[in-house]
Amino acid sequence: MRSFLTLMSFVGLFHASQAVAQNGPVVVELYTSQGCSSCPPADAMLHDLAKRDDVIALALHVDYWDYIGWKDIFASPQYTERQHAYARAANATTVYTPQMIIGGVDHVIGSRPMQVMDTVQAHNRRGNPFDVQLTRRGNNVIVNAAPGARGDYVVQLVRYTPEETVSIRRGENAGRNLSYANIVTSWDVIGQWDGRSALALEALANGDSPVVVILQQGANGPIVGAAELR
Repeated sequence: MRSFLTLMSFVGLFHASQAVAQNGPVVVELYTSQGCSSCPPADAMLHDLAKRDDVIALALHVDYWDYIGWKDIFASPQYTERQHAYARAANATTVYTPQMIIGGVDHVIGSRPMQVMDTVQAHNRRGNPFDVQLTRRGNNVIVNAAPGARGDYVVQLVRYTPEETVSIRRGENAGRNLSYANIVTSWDVIGQWDGRSALALEALANGDSPVVVILQQGANGPIVGAAELR
């Protein structure tokens, strides 16, 4: 019952916070695994985050729980390495699931809805230094941003599958049908930018899956701008 009340309060908080000024979007990266029994509440939370216009919610499935009986069909060692790089940047000695990294800087246990919401709202109030604009041109996407503070920025293009349900047959979640939102299928660096002149680049983005572009200080520093084409 306590868990149910917490969830209902969280859902209410989501709806109430829609009135907050949108200075985002805020990028929320969930590091999760189909083999993790603690992850389904965070996976469900990401469904709610994915519905918000002021959040870009991304699920990165890691592979380090595959050995306990179920191989995550969405997992990639690239996403495991990205999580480890965040840990190194934060001088953390371990990684875990479910973990949400918000704005590239705040590390939150993904099953703590109030802490997640407080952190998202804090980032929303601050806003992003750069306003990223995306435009489709056939199979390509055009990325634009006005100049601003000088820095060492990485331009990244992310693709994801909006939703998929998986029947888990083994491991800690055996017997469960679990739904996953915004499952990252690729994460590529498409450019570097110093912020001094206007950003204008074009990148291949085949297919109908949503396109996300993220500007980040270095590879695993603060996220300074982001935009999405669904």
